[in-house]
Amino acid sequence: MPALAQRLNRTQVASSIQMSIRARELRAEGKDVISLAIGEPDFDTPRHAIEAGYQAALKGDTKYPPQDGTKALKEAIARKFKRDNDLDYSPDGEIIVSNGAKQTLFSAFMATLDDGDEVIIPSPYWVAYPLMVQLIGGQPVFVNCPQNNGFKPRPEDIEAAITPRTKWLMLNLPNNPTGAACTREELAAIAAVMRRHPQVWIMADDMYEHLVFDGFEHHTIAEVDPSLKERTLTVSGVSKTYAMTGWRIGFAGGPKPLIKAMTNVQGQATAGISTVGQAAAAAALDGPQDGAREMAAAYKRRRDLVVDGLNACKGIACHKPEGAFYVFPNVAGCLGKTSGGGRAIATDQDFCAALLEEAHVATVHGGSFGMSPYVRISYASDDATLAEACRRIRSFCAELH
Repeated sequence: MPALAQRLNRTQVASSIQMSIRARELRAEGKDVISLAIGEPDFDTPRHAIEAGYQAALKGDTKYPPQDGTKALKEAIARKFKRDNDLDYSPDGEIIVSNGAKQTLFSAFMATLDDGDEVIIPSPYWVAYPLMVQLIGGQPVFVNCPQNNGFKPRPEDIEAAITPRTKWLMLNLPNNPTGAACTREELAAIAAVMRRHPQVWIMADDMYEHLVFDGFEHHTIAEVDPSLKERTLTVSGVSKTYAMTGWRIGFAGGPKPLIKAMTNVQGQATAGISTVGQAAAAAALDGPQDGAREMAAAYKRRRDLVVDGLNACKGIACHKPEGAFYVFPNVAGCLGKTSGGGRAIATDQDFCAALLEEAHVATVHGGSFGMSPYVRISYASDDATLAEACRRIRSFCAELH
């Protein structure tokens, strides 16, 4: 057989996908598995967005679209950026639409990274960030975000990580996997550092921007410091806010030269994005926002349920996050023990594996997000399922010895 590309040796299948695969296998064996491993909203796409996609198809809007997005959706995105973020991005050259925000990120890295270029990634991080950087030939540089700082990046740590090879700073707020989010003042302190390093691009991955709780106000760095706007890529999408993960619509606003380069990259990979999906996304962005607020309220209730449930488990301590739909509990008190089924629990990965095999609850170990001994738990499930998952975890922990 002919050889595969050597670059594939730089990356691997994400742990969240691996856990989901094992959960499906156990389900196929007849096990009652609760999967809290994937960030998949359990709500339905808004009816008016579905109707808009349907009507677009009926009207014959099924031809090849522009590579950077339809005019209607880019105009809706421009309105969204102004309404939600107080940012002015022109539909003419400053906005790109992609097959999900993940393609947006990949195109940006592909358009800017040469071999050995560095990307500063606060840790814990979404598993895809370092994997795609490495696949392209870049070098991830991790900045620790300890729990005693709320899992948020410290400006002095970011500055210490910057070198002549630094090309990007990643900011994912609210964060996956911790749910942490920075205040305006905290972002302003980071912005002050970045003003001293004009050679570095800034990536603001704001996918969870509307999922914030307890009166917390989301801000993004180009809004906080407009002087950074010309080297900031502000990324969002409809997947989390409108429960449209399967529609695969992500987008970004940024300076024209960067957007042009990203459009070129996208043109070599997938070209334009589904016209029907774009019509649905435009309707979601321009339509009633009540559904998004109701989802955020439900996620706050679920967060509180899960945080309380986990803190009642022997050996687990769970921080209460500002946003997203994840918690990142510390399981240090469970290590060095043996499970009820006889499995040795030496690491957070051991904890997750034993929890899945014995209690049939799928989670993802913190090491895959760059920080141990923690576990990522998604609470994008209904209350009854989450309550049962917490009961199983509590029982599992009680049997550790």
